[in-house]
Amino acid sequence: MKNNNSDFLHLGKKLLNWYHQNARDLPFRKTKDPYKIWICEIVFQQTRIAQGLNHYNNFVERFPDVKTLAEASEDEVLLYWKGLGYYSRAINIHKAAQQIMSDYSGVFPSHYEDILKLKGVGKYTAAAISSICFNGKMPAVDGNFYRVLSRVFADDFDISSSRAFVYFSELSKLIMPENVGDFNQAMMDLGSEICKPRNPICGDCPFNQDCIAFSLHKTDEFPVKTKKVKAQDLNLQYFFVHRNGKFLIQQRKDNFIWKKLFEFPTSIPEELEQFGKGSKTLNHKLTHKNLTIEVNNIEIPSGKIWDDFTSKNEYLITDFESSLMRSFPKPLENYIQNMLKE
Repeated sequence: MKNNNSDFLHLGKKLLNWYHQNARDLPFRKTKDPYKIWICEIVFQQTRIAQGLNHYNNFVERFPDVKTLAEASEDEVLLYWKGLGYYSRAINIHKAAQQIMSDYSGVFPSHYEDILKLKGVGKYTAAAISSICFNGKMPAVDGNFYRVLSRVFADDFDISSSRAFVYFSELSKLIMPENVGDFNQAMMDLGSEICKPRNPICGDCPFNQDCIAFSLHKTDEFPVKTKKVKAQDLNLQYFFVHRNGKFLIQQRKDNFIWKKLFEFPTSIPEELEQFGKGSKTLNHKLTHKNLTIEVNNIEIPSGKIWDDFTSKNEYLITDFESSLMRSFPKPLENYIQNMLKE
C-alpha cells in the first residue's frame, strides 16, 4: 500500500463528499475558535453528542473564553462539569487554561506540538484542534479511525497494541486529503453514525464499494482487540451523618477516583454508630472498577452531640439545597436525592 499511496486517495475524497452532504449540524461546527473546539473535544471524549450537548452549551456560556475559565475557582468548574463524569477532565482543562494564560499570554497555541503540552491534552485532541482551527495536517486518530480503517482494509492489527496509534496514523495518511480538518470530522461522524461498533449501517456508507470487511461479510470481526482490562472490584464505606436537614461532607483529594468531588465522611467514632438508621448498598461501574458502596444512615438525636462532633472535626455542614451547588459522585448524588424524597 505504501508504494501505491495515490490509489487510495479516492477514499478520502469519497469521505469528504459524503461529509459535506451529511455532516451533523452541531454548534461547535459553526466556529473555528480553538477554545470552543478544545472544550467540545474534551466533553465528548467519554460522552455521546446527544447526552453532552446541553452540558457543552452551559459550560461555554459560563466560561466563554480561556481567561474566564482560568480565573474561575476549581469548585465552580467542577460544578459546571456536573453530570459529565470523569471529573479529572474538568480539573485538567482548568489547569490548562491557567497554563495558556501564563505560558502563551492568553492566546491559544496554534502548533500541534504546543497544544500537546497543555494539561490533559493527548495526541488525538491536539490533532483535532490543530487541523480544524489551524489547518494542521495530523489525523485525529481515535476509536472511530480504528474501526473504519480496520474494516475498510480488513486490517487485523491489534488496536490494543501500544503501537496502534502510530500504525493507524500512517494508515490514515494513505487516504487523507488536503483538507485534514474536515477529514477528521468526517471520520468522527462516519464512525459515530454509520460504521458503528455493532450493527453498522453499511448500505449508507460511502466506503461500501471499497470496504474489504463488508465484501467478505466480516465487519463484526474488525477491529481486532485482544487485550481486555479486567475491572477491579472496590468496596467503599460512607456515613451519612445528619440532623434536622443538615449533613456532613468533605472534599476528596486528587490522588484517586472522583478527584476533588465531595463525599460523606468515611469513618465516624464508635459512639456515633448507635444512632444508625440502617444502611444502603449502592453498585456503580467506572471504566475499570466495579464499586460496591455502603452508605450508613446516621441520624444525630441531639444538638449537643451534633455540635460536639462538628466542632472537633473539619467536615463541611450543608443541606439539600446547598448540596446542589457542589459536585458529588453520581451514586452519592442519587443517594442525597433519594433522602430528600423520603
